[in-house]
Amino acid sequence: MRQYFRLVEERCGLPASQMWALQEVCRTEGIGINDIALRMGIHQSTASLLVEKLVSAGMVSKFRLDDDQRKVRLRLESAGQKALFSLPGPAEGILPAALSALPEVVLRILNINLDALICELPSGEKSFAGTPLAEMVGRSKP
Repeated sequence: MRQYFRLVEERCGLPASQMWALQEVCRTEGIGINDIALRMGIHQSTASLLVEKLVSAGMVSKFRLDDDQRKVRLRLESAGQKALFSLPGPAEGILPAALSALPEVVLRILNINLDALICELPSGEKSFAGTPLAEMVGRSKP
């Protein structure tokens, strides 16, 4: 996966995380930052930082709707479209794309097996399912 993300950055000139956010703006004109965060599975503040970098680079622009001035919406700019044309594959990476292609029954079995794996990790708790492995290093299993 690292090779793929390096390839994305080489071809597009932006990190894969920014390209993924850019792709979400392309998929849904007028998307908000909170929706990008949900689709990417990241915190809203992280999504906001990604979007600010894209705005600074001229890839997307912000606008507000007349009927609701509170929410910032995003629009893809031509520079962003050009970057998206350079993508070698899905911006979110090859793993999510592969998972979305699996049948439901296979995903259920995978979920069961991943639950068993999580129980064997240093934390041994399902509450750590969303914790990056690097943050678990050094913790011992009770």
